Amino acid sequence: MNKFLAVLLCSTVIAGAASAAFAQDDVVVGVSWNNFQEERWKTDEAAIKAVLDAAGAKYISADAQSSAAKQLTDIESLISQGADAIIVLAQDSEAVGPAVAAAVAEGIPVVGYDRLIENPDAFYLTFDNKEVGRLQAQGVFAVQPKGNYVFIKGNSADPNADFLFAGQMEVLQAAVDAGDIKNVGEAYTDNWNPEVAQANMEQFLTANNNEVDAVVASNDGTAGGAIAALTAQGLAGSVPVSGQDGDHAALNRIALGTQTVSVWKDARELGKKAAEVALELAGGKALGEVTGVVPFSGGPKGVEMNAFFIAPVAITKDNLNVVIDAGWVSKDVVCQGVAAGSVAACN
Repeated sequence: MNKFLAVLLCSTVIAGAASAAFAQDDVVVGVSWNNFQEERWKTDEAAIKAVLDAAGAKYISADAQSSAAKQLTDIESLISQGADAIIVLAQDSEAVGPAVAAAVAEGIPVVGYDRLIENPDAFYLTFDNKEVGRLQAQGVFAVQPKGNYVFIKGNSADPNADFLFAGQMEVLQAAVDAGDIKNVGEAYTDNWNPEVAQANMEQFLTANNNEVDAVVASNDGTAGGAIAALTAQGLAGSVPVSGQDGDHAALNRIALGTQTVSVWKDARELGKKAAEVALELAGGKALGEVTGVVPFSGGPKGVEMNAFFIAPVAITKDNLNVVIDAGWVSKDVVCQGVAAGSVAACN
């Protein structure tokens, strides 16, 4: 879009009007996905596409398939395909840096989607991930305020993993310091892979002779892995477990009683906002002029950035109706296998 604007400045009024119309009709927004492993990314993508379609803009994308190296070439490809703005869900927030810098050097605005890319020339769009961590810990702590806790963290290359853990410890640190809570296991989960989470949970159960009282898992996929390990030991349902994303399977586990809380981040809203931000930036707005922008400098390096945050919502058995009423998931999916009369949202 910056190239179009440069042409406009050098053209006649008539030619300029024609060029502007062409640019508006042919905006190209590229999205670099780190993978489609998790259920929610397809929801995000649909929301992005809906906004772009309504605006007459073109959507192009690439799937890095959990490869930081492939994501670099993916972004180069999106640049070469004529993207006017690029949305990046980073596989590795550090490794993706050179590709982001290359896009910016070409005058192509970049939106760091859901995961922090700590670059002042990128826009940061996400949910409040420390708040997600706080809500996860609060949900588990309300059920089990004392005992042996296990922490199933996210991918170490994703800054969100540490934001989540920081939020969790804001809630739990006082109980840890008082000796009420003992951290008996803590591990990152490569690529947020549920199978890795299950293997880590199995090791923690073995190391502690199954004496684990609570599990703070950082998303619904890792929660599912942890619950599989608990199930094998006959502990599912007796040990509170957290998650996030509002995955359909997790919401059903909440209704069944094997998962305690999922912090719902309405991916439809995040995808919608990402497309809106990309269109604003492609249209020539500066990062600090984006609708609803707020300053952010809470990353590991303290880089001052422009950002937009969406508030998450903790979902437990008591308020499952929220996600059903919002059209996020059907009652049949949430309530599959649930005993009649055991969950209000399923009545």
